[in-house]
Amino acid sequence: MAMGGWPFHPVVHMEGGHWVLDLTRPPPKGWTAPFTWTVGRYDEARPWMYATDLFEGRRHHHIGLDLGGPAGTPVHAFARGRIHALGVETEEGGYGPTIVTQHEIVLDAEVDHPWAGSARSLWVLHGHLSTTDMERWSVGDGVEKGEVLGHLGSPEENGGWSPHVHVQLATEAPDGIQMQGVVAPEDVTNALLNHPDPRLVLGALY
Repeated sequence: MAMGGWPFHPVVHMEGGHWVLDLTRPPPKGWTAPFTWTVGRYDEARPWMYATDLFEGRRHHHIGLDLGGPAGTPVHAFARGRIHALGVETEEGGYGPTIVTQHEIVLDAEVDHPWAGSARSLWVLHGHLSTTDMERWSVGDGVEKGEVLGHLGSPEENGGWSPHVHVQLATEAPDGIQMQGVVAPEDVTNALLNHPDPRLVLGALY
């Protein structure tokens, strides 16, 4: 937490609290979260979850963070930046409509992190959005802190998932929207180095 308050805007407003999911194993049949809003964790192995051809039968370690809620919920820019890339990943189980933003950030010197006090470039992928959101933006457009980037897409348009936004950070510019959200176990160490914990900009959600 920065002195004087958290410096970044919420990506999703989760009024009334949220439920942190444990997706290391399937939820019990018929179970639903006790809150409208859910958080899917960063750096989590989900060996049961990614069954489509896109994941090659071996990629299941999650290196983003998921913010879930009703379809149509606004997704905001956490800070001022610009549109780096946008597109639609059409494969079953993929990101669906996706926006990648680029930002120059400075973490408060009081934050316990190697980047504290220094300026860094950061790219942020927002996956599983609404198809209509792709019509609003062009590469290079500026975005303001708190501006609505898009909305949580429905399963019919977001790759087949319950409505949520997959938020993933990158320390190097991705090629378009190409950013693996889950990796094979042998690739986890390097993936975590290149894709830091999204709570750096989302806050202490768990």
